[in-house]
Amino acid sequence: MKRIKVLSVFGTRPEAIKMIPLVQELARHPGMESLCAVTAQHRQMLDSVLDIFSLKPDYDLNIMEPRQSLYTITAKALTGMEGVLQESKPDLVLVHGDTSTTFVGALAAFYAQIPVGHVEAGLRTYDKYSPFPEEMNRNLVSRIATLHFCPTASNVENLRREGITEGVCQTGNTVIDALKTTVRENYTFVEPSLNGLDFAKKRIILVTCHRRENYGQPMEEIMSALGEIAREFPDTELVYPVHLSPVVQEAAHRHLDGIPNVRLIPPLDVADMHNLMARSYLVLTDSGGLQEEAPSLGKPVLVLRRETERPEAVAAGTVKLAGTKKEDILAMTRTLLTDEGAYAAMAHAVNPYGDGHACARIGSAIEKYFA
Repeated sequence: MKRIKVLSVFGTRPEAIKMIPLVQELARHPGMESLCAVTAQHRQMLDSVLDIFSLKPDYDLNIMEPRQSLYTITAKALTGMEGVLQESKPDLVLVHGDTSTTFVGALAAFYAQIPVGHVEAGLRTYDKYSPFPEEMNRNLVSRIATLHFCPTASNVENLRREGITEGVCQTGNTVIDALKTTVRENYTFVEPSLNGLDFAKKRIILVTCHRRENYGQPMEEIMSALGEIAREFPDTELVYPVHLSPVVQEAAHRHLDGIPNVRLIPPLDVADMHNLMARSYLVLTDSGGLQEEAPSLGKPVLVLRRETERPEAVAAGTVKLAGTKKEDILAMTRTLLTDEGAYAAMAHAVNPYGDGHACARIGSAIEKYFA
């Protein structure tokens, strides 16, 4: 009996964290052949995740170049995927989320008339320029995909309102599956500076900020707010793994260099990030993935964006939108650092992103589709 050949396509660090557990789960199915293609839209950060999970891609397009643009990412990935699909001849292509690699992987499969499965489907802000270009990427993939693997019920409802009801499955989020393998009690950090943190005496605030939509004035206000928080609360320590983007690097160092309780460190591998998050007091982020990961670890999250495509966490009370205005970020952070009741309400809220069995559900749904 012919095995189902599934090709998973991803290119960034966040995609890899969420897709590698699925690639490995599908490989355990006797009736499936699980292949993996990476665009390496983010080379260094992607490689760190591949190393942690001991995964060697079957295809590596290696498209990253200095100061790459959306045009070059899209063009190089699309032409590269043509050859991958011609050689691998998959029965199904899986893409994840909302990156340029996601859109290109789905478009290339569509051109080859290969069914597409969309992992983390149905997220929406309904503002096509925020997040940019992610919101439009995921909308376009929804139009192409045959199978839609939604983390939550509200994602399913978003698709239903758009007339997409066939091939839709609520699975939970695969990032919860990943956390089960990475967070450990007796963990030694790869990044040496983290082993010197005093988690018992200092309240560690984990920070990430890198989104294109925050470039310019929003990022200036965010960085200024971070500096103010550090100066106002000397019992905290802000740990900021700074994204490799030159725009982000310049802003972070301009505002935060020289503040004693701010650590600007290189980007972390997935195990370091998850274990740092598990030991932190609070998370300030414009990342999508951390909005899902931190609540499962009981950590309040303030989102440094104007809106979020993950309203379930806001509704559950694990996440709050702080926006990008300095005074708003300061006010909400102060509340969580001074009001124990407000902190406890967020830390003890129920995580809406599932039970860590999303990959198994996706595997079963694929088998059912081909049966």
